[in-house]
Amino acid sequence: MDDNLWLIELESALLDDCTVDDIYAICQGKAIPDALRPDVWQVCLDVRNKMDQLSQFNEIFDLPFQRKLRQDCNTFVEKLGNDEEDRVAVVADLESILTFYCKNRNLVYESNNGWIELLLPLLSLKLLRSDTYNLFEAIRDTYIPKGCYKNGNVFHIFRLLLQYHDPELCSILDTKRITPDTYSMCWFQTLFASTCTLQVVLTMWDLYLQQSDPFLVFFLSLIVLINGREQILEMKGASKEELINFLVNMPCNIEADDVMDFCSLAQYYSMKTPLSFKRDLLKVLFGAQSNATEENIVSQALCLPVSVNELVENASSENSNPDAVRFFLVDCRPADQYNSGHLSTAFHLDSNLMLLEPVAFQTAVQGLLRAQKNAIEANSNAGGEHLCFVGSGRLEEDQYTHMVVASFLQKSTKYVSLLTGGYEAIHEYFGDNMIDCLEDHDPLKCLVCNQDQIQYGKQSNNNINNGSLKRSENRKNNNQPMQGPERKPTIDLFSKLSLAMKSKSAEVKGKLFDYISNPTATAPGATTAEKHVSRNERNGKRYRNVPPVFSIGEDQDEEDINAPQSLHGSQQLITPKNSDDADVVSIQAYLKSPDVIRHFRCQEVHLNGYMYDSYLLVTGSHIIVLRELDRKDQARIIVRRPLHSIVKITAKKRHRDLITFKYGYPEEENLVITDMDRFLIPNASEATELISKHIIKQT
Repeated sequence: MDDNLWLIELESALLDDCTVDDIYAICQGKAIPDALRPDVWQVCLDVRNKMDQLSQFNEIFDLPFQRKLRQDCNTFVEKLGNDEEDRVAVVADLESILTFYCKNRNLVYESNNGWIELLLPLLSLKLLRSDTYNLFEAIRDTYIPKGCYKNGNVFHIFRLLLQYHDPELCSILDTKRITPDTYSMCWFQTLFASTCTLQVVLTMWDLYLQQSDPFLVFFLSLIVLINGREQILEMKGASKEELINFLVNMPCNIEADDVMDFCSLAQYYSMKTPLSFKRDLLKVLFGAQSNATEENIVSQALCLPVSVNELVENASSENSNPDAVRFFLVDCRPADQYNSGHLSTAFHLDSNLMLLEPVAFQTAVQGLLRAQKNAIEANSNAGGEHLCFVGSGRLEEDQYTHMVVASFLQKSTKYVSLLTGGYEAIHEYFGDNMIDCLEDHDPLKCLVCNQDQIQYGKQSNNNINNGSLKRSENRKNNNQPMQGPERKPTIDLFSKLSLAMKSKSAEVKGKLFDYISNPTATAPGATTAEKHVSRNERNGKRYRNVPPVFSIGEDQDEEDINAPQSLHGSQQLITPKNSDDADVVSIQAYLKSPDVIRHFRCQEVHLNGYMYDSYLLVTGSHIIVLRELDRKDQARIIVRRPLHSIVKITAKKRHRDLITFKYGYPEEENLVITDMDRFLIPNASEATELISKHIIKQT
C-alpha cells in the first residue's frame, strides 16, 4: 500500500489545480500510469484549460502541399498496421491537425520534418482532437529547438557538447566528415519518437516533461553516442554511409526498462556541463526571435563557450558536489599583459610560446597539467577538471590563444572551454571593484584601462589611472545599460570572491608555477620576454610624418623581410575574403594559367588555430590562395587580393616561415589596417621577395 501512496497523491493533485512542480515532487521521475498520463502531460505542457483552437478550422484542405501531406500521413499510418477503421481515423486526425497547424502558424510542411512522428505518441493518449492539437503545438514550441535542419545551429551546439565530453569520439566523426545533422536530426525533431518504440517514448516523455528542461534532448543524444562508443570506435574502418546508418538507428536498442537509467545519465552529464551552455544558448535555440549574431558565434565557436558570470560565480562558490563543474583557469595572454592584472586563480600559459619557443611551451603544458592535478588534490578553489582558457578579448591577439586551445583538443583533452570576451569581459564585469578582485592590477600598464585613452602614441597618466572608472561613470551618466543581463556583482559576492581567490594551495604557488608563468625570464641567460604589441600602440612614430607606405615588419616579435622599406600605397579598398569569387576550380588548370607567375605550397593559419593545405599564387596584379578540397584536383578560391592593397608583410623572428600579409589604406598620417591573412610557407623568403618585387611594379 505504501508503494502506491504516490499514485493516490497524484490522483488527488490532478483533481486540484496542481502545477508541473507539484507533479515532479510527487512522482520523483517515476513513469506515469496510462490512465493518468493524459492529465499529467496536459499539466506539464500547461494546456489543461486551453481553448479549443481547432474550432477556428474551416475544414478546407487546400494547402499548396496538401497532396504531399496527405500522402505522407497515409504512408506513415499504413506502416503501423492498424485496422482499416482505426487507420482512417488516425489519418484524418493527422491531416486535420497538421493542416490547421500550417495555416495557423503560416508554416510549410515538408516530408521528414518529424511532425507526423511527434504526433503519434500524442494520438495514443486518445484525447479529443482539439486537446491533441494543443499538446502538439505546446511540445513543438517548448521542446523542439530551432534550427533542426541541415547545418542548423542545433547541430553546431551538439557537436560542441560532444567535443567537450568526448573529444576523441568527436574527432573520429569529424575525420569521417560525419556532422551531427546527418544522424541526429530525427532525434531532435521528434524527441526520439521516430527511432524508439512507442512504450519507450511514452516512458521517456513522462520523465522528460516532469523535468521541464528543453535541453534534456541534447544530453539524451549525448548518452546515445557515448553508450555506443566502443562500437563506433570498432567501425572506424567502415564507410561513411555505414557508420551514419548505424548512428541513426542506435536509439532503437533502448528498452522501456532502460529509460530510467538513460535519463539519469543524461542528468549527470548535464550537471558536468558549464551552466552557460543552457543559460546563454536558451534564446538562440528556444527563443521567439532569432539573433543572427548569436547564431554566427555558435556556428564558428572553436569549443564550448563559458560566460564571465559563470566563471566568477564558479570561482567564488563552495560546491560540495564532487561531480559539479569546477574550472581550472588558464590565462593565455602575453606575460606583460598577465603581469598587469589577472584573476589570482589563473594559471599563466603564454600562448606566444607555442610558435616562439615550442620546447618551452611543451614544458609549460606539462607544468600546467601537474599544477592542475595538485590543485585538485588539495581541493583548492584554483583546481578543477574543467579547463577554461582565457585570451585578451581582442581578436588579432586571441588567434594564438585559439591555437593553444586547438592543440589541447587535438590531444583529445576533455572539458575544454573558452571564456567569452576574454580578459576584457573579466575587467568589465568587476568594474569599480577590480582592485579587490584582480591580482597585480596596474592601471598604468593594463591595456583595457588604457584602450580609451591612447591616441596616436600619446597618453595621460591621470586619465589612465581612472580609465575604467570613467568608462563606468560615463555609462551611468548616459543611462546606458550594462553589457549583458543585469549581473553586476554585489559587495557580498566580491568579499566572498576575494577570500576564495586568495586561498590558493601551496602546491600551485611553487617555483614550477613561477617558471610556467614566464619561462623565458627564468631560464639561464634568458632575456626579458618580448612584448606583444596591441593594436592601440600602432599609431606611434612609425606611422607618422611619412607618406602612405608599404612597409615590412611591425611588431617587436616580428622581423623585416627582404623588401623595400617604403612604397607609395593606394586608397582603393581590398577585395574581401570569401567573396562571390570563392568558387571551386581545378588546381592544375589554375596553376598552369598564363597569368600565374609562380605558385607556392603553403598552409592557411586561421584565427581559431586551424590550418588548411593551400596554394599561394602570384600574378602581376594579385595574390590568390586556393584551399585544397577532399576531391582530387579540386580547390576553392579563398583569397584574391590586389597587390596594391598590401601595406605590410611581416614574419616572426623565431618562425620566419609564418608570414602575415596586412591590407589597408592610408588615412592622413596613419595607416588603417582593415584585414590580414597568415600563411605558413616553406622557404617563405622566395615568396615574399617575389611579391615585394611585383608590388613595386604597381607604382
